[in-house]
Amino acid sequence: MECSAEALRRKWDERHGAAGDLGRLARVLEENQHLLPAAGQALDLACGRGANALKLAELGLRVTAWDLSPVAIEGLTREASVRGLAVAAEVRDVIALPPAPGSFDVVLVAHFLERLIAPALIAALRPGGILLYQTFAERVVDEGPLDPRFRLDDNELLRLFAPLQIRVYREEAAAGDISRGWRGLAMLVAQKRPVGTDGLAQIDERQYD
Repeated sequence: MECSAEALRRKWDERHGAAGDLGRLARVLEENQHLLPAAGQALDLACGRGANALKLAELGLRVTAWDLSPVAIEGLTREASVRGLAVAAEVRDVIALPPAPGSFDVVLVAHFLERLIAPALIAALRPGGILLYQTFAERVVDEGPLDPRFRLDDNELLRLFAPLQIRVYREEAAAGDISRGWRGLAMLVAQKRPVGTDGLAQIDERQYD
């Protein structure tokens, strides 16, 4: 029997090979890039054809991009070379081999969901590091995977990454007019606490002397 990783690789090779473009920039990055550090090491996990990885590199970050699909990685490597951008793209099973602890200042995940590696993504952030995450939530509009395993439950991103400090969160679900707005998706920007902070404002007791 063909292993699941190999089956997935074939599926995504076919899909990326037929696409003929770099994919769309994730809105979580497009709308929140001002929250990123001016320099540092970034990871685009499950990068697909590479639109997000290239944008992170354009912003001045040193980018690592991982995906299961050799077709996607070959295309991204080619495009990064043409643009003269620092993107180290690698074929990698990110479920079997998640990032090492303390290895990145920025981690971006778009339209990929494997709940079991959420703790590894939190650990991979350096102190003060930023996580950007966007993927499919409960089905409100006809877009994204049919399999509910690959869709978030209501507010699930908040629970998965609860140890981090929330900077941006958006999930509109089925509230109001579902023909408008941010439907069937959730986005999160969250930050790991810097070393030596407890999240509370430090009071200078001398002012009360």
